[in-house]
Amino acid sequence: MGGAGKTPFVSYLAQRCMEHDLTVGIIARGYGREDESQLIEVMQNSNPAQVGDEAHMLKQQLNCPIAVSAKRIEAAKYLHDKYQLDLIISDDGLQHYKLPRDYEIIIVDGEREFGNGYCLPAGPLREPVSRLDQANLIISNGTNAAYLYQYKLDYKDLHPLQGSAENKILNSFKGQKVHAVAGIGNPKRFFTVLEDVGLLVIPHVFPDHYTYKQTDIEFNDNLPIIMTEKDAVKCKQFSKTNAWYLPVVVVPNKPLDDQISNLLEEIR
Repeated sequence: MGGAGKTPFVSYLAQRCMEHDLTVGIIARGYGREDESQLIEVMQNSNPAQVGDEAHMLKQQLNCPIAVSAKRIEAAKYLHDKYQLDLIISDDGLQHYKLPRDYEIIIVDGEREFGNGYCLPAGPLREPVSRLDQANLIISNGTNAAYLYQYKLDYKDLHPLQGSAENKILNSFKGQKVHAVAGIGNPKRFFTVLEDVGLLVIPHVFPDHYTYKQTDIEFNDNLPIIMTEKDAVKCKQFSKTNAWYLPVVVVPNKPLDDQISNLLEEIR
């Protein structure tokens, strides 16, 4: 359902496309936005409430066109008609079979894999495990010996939620209590990252794609607040001087890195 690491991989893949001099666009649903029926092109100054948190985050990271629509094919046609693109990446949307596709990539959570193996609502899957047989490339997010192609998420410096404060290295808060805020598909992974570098985590779990209010991150103390980048796009307007977010980047293993390079060379 969520939390497998699709969106960070989309960001990585788009960046690799641009490194290969390919013009790329991204389409997504824009889950959780106010009106998901609308087709909207995402701009740098777009409101996350109108375009969705993940699409907004991708636009901040990437200099490429992005459009959101519940009907992925409409978003794809929009970008195709407006821009001279070499390819379009769909962030999620494997089940949108009206959308033609040349290449399918499935990301598997290397730790959780397939849960109980059942589809919704009995389990966490949108399609049966047998669907993997039809994909062009299957990738594990995290180490799992069952998969040749793997990547890990590397965590960059902490960025201030607002203001002009300088970035901090993650272990700046080692040994300290911190409030950790996560409204993502797999919050446990985020909390574990903080704990592994020695932070004393007070976890605050919110639903995936949650729309925050300032009171949600008011904890009546002066402890630092650390959140994911996806959460931060919806909290930057709040008045919080001791709040930080943690960007992530995809680090592929060599087989995956080589496979992506070969694929992009074929497209060129």
